[in-house]
Amino acid sequence: MNENASTGSQALGTQPVTVPTVAELGIGQDPDLSDLIERPFTILEPSNWSSPYLFTSPHSGNIYVPSFVALSRLNLLALRRSEDAFVDELFGAVPEHGARLLSARFPRAYVDVNRADDEIDPAMFKAGFVKPGGPKSTRVSAGLGVIPKVVRDGVEIYDKRLAIGEAAFRLAAFYRPYHAALARLLAETRARFGMAVIVDCHSMPPVANGYDVVIGDRHGNACAPELSDRIEAALREAGFSVARNAPYAGGYTTSHYGRPTEELHAVQIELNRGLYLVEKRIERSAGFASCQAAIQGFIARLLEHSLG
Repeated sequence: MNENASTGSQALGTQPVTVPTVAELGIGQDPDLSDLIERPFTILEPSNWSSPYLFTSPHSGNIYVPSFVALSRLNLLALRRSEDAFVDELFGAVPEHGARLLSARFPRAYVDVNRADDEIDPAMFKAGFVKPGGPKSTRVSAGLGVIPKVVRDGVEIYDKRLAIGEAAFRLAAFYRPYHAALARLLAETRARFGMAVIVDCHSMPPVANGYDVVIGDRHGNACAPELSDRIEAALREAGFSVARNAPYAGGYTTSHYGRPTEELHAVQIELNRGLYLVEKRIERSAGFASCQAAIQGFIARLLEHSLG
C-alpha cells in the first residue's frame, strides 16, 4: 500500500539533507516501527466507486511505536491527547456509499500531516540542525508544527532535543508517503469525475458556541460555495448543528489542495468530541453509536446525489 516511502537523499525546503535509516537513528530493534513504515496509512476502497468525494482522516492514527514512546517524557494516554480518536471509525461507512477513505496509521503527536513540511522548530533538535526554508509560522511558535513539540493541551512531548536526522526520517517515512497517496487519489478522482472534493475529517473539544460540527472552507477560497452549502445541508439533515469557518476555517490540507478553479475542492470538518468521546480516558462514550449513526446518515445524504 505504501509504494512511495523511501530513504536516501531528500530535500527539505531548500536545504539538502541525508535521510538517516532506522538503524542509524538507533531504533533498529523496533519491529512495530518497521511495520508502520511499510503501512503508514490505509485506503478503504468502495466496491462501486461512484463519488468524487474523497474523505481523509489525518489525525486518527493510534499506533505509538515503542521507540517514539521511549523518546517522549509523557505516558501513552497523555500522548493520545493529540489524536482525533476514532474519527476514522466514525467515518468508516464512506466506502459503502461509493467514496474512498484515506486514514493515517501513525499518530499526530509523531508527525502532523496537516502542516507544511517546513513548519519545523529548529530548537527541538540537537546542534547542527538546518531548518528548511520558510518563515516560522504561528503553529510552530505554539509547538504544533509538522513535528509537534507539545500535545494538544500544551504539555511538552520531549525533555531533550531530538537527533538531527529525526525530522528528515519522519518526513520521508510518513509525511511524504501520505501526501503522495492523497495527491494520487485526487488526480484519479478528478480524472474519473471531472472534479474532486476532499472532506478532511477532524474532531474538536466542546466549544463555547456549542455547535456539533464546524466546517471550514477557508472562507470560500478552498471550495465552491455550492459544495460547502451541500455539505452543510447534509450535516443539518443528519441532525447536527453546524457553524462555518469559526473557530476553524481549515488547515494545511484544506488550503494546499483546495483550488476550486481547477475543480479541486477541500472542506475541513471538525466534530465535537463531546458527542462520542470520554476525553479523559480516550474512550468511546455512551453516545458513540448514535453519533456514528448520524455520521453515516450524513455520508448517505451527501453522496447519494454527489454527481447531481
